[in-house]
Amino acid sequence: MINRLSVTQKLVLSFAFVIIVGSILLSLPISHYANSPETSYLDHLFNAVSMVCVTGLSVVPVSKAYNGFGQIISILLIQTGGLGLVSLIAFSTYTLKNKLGLSDQDLLQSALSRDNQKDLKAYLFNVYKITFSIEALAALVIMTDFIPRFGLGHGIFNSLFLAVSAFCNAGFDNLGTNSLQDYATNPTINLSVAFLIMSGGLGFAVWIDLIQMIRRYIKDRPRNWKLASRPFSNQSRLVLISTSCLLLGGTLLAWFLEMDNSKTIGTLNVWQQLLVSFFQTVTMRTAGFATISYTNANFTSNLLFMIQMFIGGGPGGTAGGLKTTTFALLFLAFHTMLRGGHDIECFQRKVAEDSFRVAFVTFMLALGIYVTGTTVIAVIEPDTISLQKIMYETASAMATVGLTQDLTTHLRVGSKIVLMILMYAGRVGPMTIALLFAGKVNLQEKMRTLPTEKIMIG
Repeated sequence: MINRLSVTQKLVLSFAFVIIVGSILLSLPISHYANSPETSYLDHLFNAVSMVCVTGLSVVPVSKAYNGFGQIISILLIQTGGLGLVSLIAFSTYTLKNKLGLSDQDLLQSALSRDNQKDLKAYLFNVYKITFSIEALAALVIMTDFIPRFGLGHGIFNSLFLAVSAFCNAGFDNLGTNSLQDYATNPTINLSVAFLIMSGGLGFAVWIDLIQMIRRYIKDRPRNWKLASRPFSNQSRLVLISTSCLLLGGTLLAWFLEMDNSKTIGTLNVWQQLLVSFFQTVTMRTAGFATISYTNANFTSNLLFMIQMFIGGGPGGTAGGLKTTTFALLFLAFHTMLRGGHDIECFQRKVAEDSFRVAFVTFMLALGIYVTGTTVIAVIEPDTISLQKIMYETASAMATVGLTQDLTTHLRVGSKIVLMILMYAGRVGPMTIALLFAGKVNLQEKMRTLPTEKIMIG
């Protein structure tokens, strides 16, 4: 029966399977503290969805509900959600018998967001090497702060939990109920977590390109960065440039908007303000950690944060959102139209029309799902909850960010179910959801060519 399923259906079901298993494990008494808050299966299901979809929204804090065993389950769910069950199974299969069938290769290719099956095994192993190397390195740095603070055992465990969660852009921590607000001006925690978030959000293809470029630079004689970077893919260039622009622009805008707000960063010195502003810009790339209370942030700042949520990180990584490349292509198409051009160009290369169509359709699907989710929750919830807070919550869920204006725990059951659907849709991708319900491709329709006719606009 499984073999009859399409690649898309297998991917969607793999996430659902992990969520169900995870929710059952989290709901077991063995996973809870003796004095943990009273919870229902729906609460644990919500947390499991959020962990596997690497979102960060929760109805019951990890530190209050789950003991050591429950937190280990949480780490495994986050890591599985970040890397994907399909890639985990493929990694194990390659390790044991060194080969995959053609259908399994198609599935793995789709799970890794690859456009071809060339060197698929090597790429997969590089993904795991990069993941565990970065998580281990950052965890060691975090330990320098956490071991003196929490003791040896708890310091090591908390560091590993935070490192895995940050790299997977999950937004969960086991430190308390107010995320990382107690560490708002701590450079060690801020910069380590920010590095992890950006590392996971760049995408593994970018990391592999960067590693290969550095290797070329070291081996080549004479050493020349321009020559070493020549094979660098346009996708990686686009991701790095768009990410840099978003981080710089977002940091400066967040600082400008909140610098006089005494409830957020107004009481800090300039360097601390810039550090906090930088962290907010990074964490909005679907990570979900908070060093300020967004309830106290200005309306304009929260609007900026919502836009950053939707943009998200790079494709083929652990971040969610619509991806930097999607918005970059839409911007390039807009620029092409304004200058009267015909082809969308990127680094002196023509962008394939299919890429733009997918970007546009993905954007429209995501917008439709977001508006629908927001509307449904607004109908379910009483008028006492502002529409702005609901919009913020649904944007956070849809983009798998996990930030909240202290609303998640106060929502009704129906609203929580809607948020779970949004998190799931955001993790597997709007286009994947659309393909799931789409019919089989009609080859006759695909080959048909119709006469062209212009339609007046405006």
